[in-house]
Amino acid sequence: MQIAANSPDEYAEQIPDDRKPAIKKLRQTIISNIPKGFEETMSYGMIGYVVPHSVYPSGYHCDPKLPLPFIAIASQKNFVAFYHMAIYADKSLYDWFVAEYSNHSKSKLDMGKSCIRFKKQEDIPYELIGLLVSKITTDHWIKMYEETFKRKK
Repeated sequence: MQIAANSPDEYAEQIPDDRKPAIKKLRQTIISNIPKGFEETMSYGMIGYVVPHSVYPSGYHCDPKLPLPFIAIASQKNFVAFYHMAIYADKSLYDWFVAEYSNHSKSKLDMGKSCIRFKKQEDIPYELIGLLVSKITTDHWIKMYEETFKRKK
């Protein structure tokens, strides 16, 4: 589902009404728990949380004009999506999240490399997402990114 928006607020206004509460609560959860240094912005057509160029001037290796992406949330056609790049980059973080998931949600985990899909909004484990978001600082993410992704370039 492509939404043409210039800001996170504009994006949140344009999504279907039934998805607005989940996106609003995800944004609040992320903003309340994300370490200092990340910025909320639009990233790849989604609400993104990035390391700005003021903190990491090199930017994203795929397009250095873009800030370094970290987290994104989106209203997709059939689900609400939560993307967390460090889950893809750090096996121990991935293992922790998978192990904890069943303690926080009754639904089966539906996950890709960095995307967690929630078909039912009531299954979103906001507390667990808050814990996940709080685990990685900008410095930690930059180091992990450089070790995991940039060296593969």
